[in-house]
Amino acid sequence: MISKLELHITNLLKKGDQRAIPLIYENYSSSLFGVINKVLNNEALSEDVLQETLIKVWKNAQKYDSSKAKLFTWLYRIARNTAIDKLRSHKKKFEKEIQIDNSNVYKLPTFGLNQDTIDLKKHVETLETKYQIVLNALYFEGMTQQEASEELDIPLGTVKSRLKIGLRELKKIYNP
Repeated sequence: MISKLELHITNLLKKGDQRAIPLIYENYSSSLFGVINKVLNNEALSEDVLQETLIKVWKNAQKYDSSKAKLFTWLYRIARNTAIDKLRSHKKKFEKEIQIDNSNVYKLPTFGLNQDTIDLKKHVETLETKYQIVLNALYFEGMTQQEASEELDIPLGTVKSRLKIGLRELKKIYNP
């Protein structure tokens, strides 16, 4: 059920009314900041990413579809993805700054890898959609079961059941 506040903000976003952003900030910024800071673990950088998130929300307001996700879920995804992008860009920048001519890191030969396990995402895509969604949330997006339950708006027990069944189906693929 959509709250009156969520409906009001959604309507403002759809109309391109700038009053939506202060309302989003006032009602969701602390939660979004928490999500961002959990990824980045840097308060100053998290504040910048929160601002970038609000800019993205404004620029992509017309793309929001309330029939596909709750407003907070949409905001959460934008915030989390923006934080992950920032983290990746900082890691790349850091890696470029540190260059070692001769690495003493032991390199594993690739002939020992099981080629079937490399295509995990491809195999997950062969499962029923309801299992794919849960496995993607838990393993590829790094959510906890509780976070996945809230994000996907399904009961925690259902998340656990779909995880168990999805893993069982994957096991059949890898161990025929």
